[in-house]
Amino acid sequence: HSATLSNSFSLSFQTTSSALKGAIQLGITHTVGSLSTKPERDVLMQDFYVVESIFFPSEGSNLTPAHHYNDFRFKTYAPVAFRYFRELFGIRPDDYLYSLCSEPLIELSNSGASGSLFYVSSDDEFIIKTVQHKEAEFLQKLLPGYYMNLNQNPRTLLPKFYGLYCVQAGGKNIRIVVMNNLLPRSVKMHLKYDLKGSTYKRRASQKEREKVFPTYKDLDFIQDIPDGLFLDSDMYNALCKTLQRDCLVLQSFKIMDYSLLVAIHNIDLAQREHAMADGTSQTDMRRPAAQKALYSTAMESIQGEARRGGTIETDDQ
Repeated sequence: HSATLSNSFSLSFQTTSSALKGAIQLGITHTVGSLSTKPERDVLMQDFYVVESIFFPSEGSNLTPAHHYNDFRFKTYAPVAFRYFRELFGIRPDDYLYSLCSEPLIELSNSGASGSLFYVSSDDEFIIKTVQHKEAEFLQKLLPGYYMNLNQNPRTLLPKFYGLYCVQAGGKNIRIVVMNNLLPRSVKMHLKYDLKGSTYKRRASQKEREKVFPTYKDLDFIQDIPDGLFLDSDMYNALCKTLQRDCLVLQSFKIMDYSLLVAIHNIDLAQREHAMADGTSQTDMRRPAAQKALYSTAMESIQGEARRGGTIETDDQ
């Protein structure tokens, strides 16, 4: 079948998206592996503009394995810079490869408003999103500023970007970005809000409300939680400072359309759900989750000490 990508072209990469998923995994395996042979060094300005390309013929080559897909070319943008970003986020190369390439990627059925395709790694850690040419080009231009922001503000709640790639096949360019999975399944979120600090047309549509896990907006938040969310003073001050710094960075990039994604885990409701599902006591809640959400941005990451908190993350759209 063909799946629409970014409202601009259709993907007819062989006959199924499994070919695209396989190409992504082959490409990432190669590029991360080849990076490991290069010595660690400081990131230089020219690193942000490097594009490495490798051809994957179906019969294989002295550099690439044989595969069952059509011939394709795999491009890696700013490999040294993204290696630095992954290290900064505490992601080791072997963990990155294991998460993305050891098991088939899972295609998410509901695409975003942009029409992009989304894949999630089998361990729930990473999201892969297809992006338009202009989006990929814009992200590459932002990389020097992104680098500066991460070094000046390691508690940033801006999205975490781990890699930018392109699969070329059948005359098509399919660009993808690898990001952190904001809402991993290991912790169930009961409510989700996309907040812009505006009330103009900021109510979830009826179509959105009919979804299993709808994303509500500012007017819904005001109606559902009129008293707001209560945080202790240290966390409140840290969160406000982080948001101010992040907004200043987005302003410097001349980005206008961004929002704060707030997801709420209701502990009391979760305990009742577990009790109903398992017929067990609330002590059952202490069972370890199937997968720890290693790279999601929890609230405690904006503070210098370990604290428990809900997942609050900005999402520039």
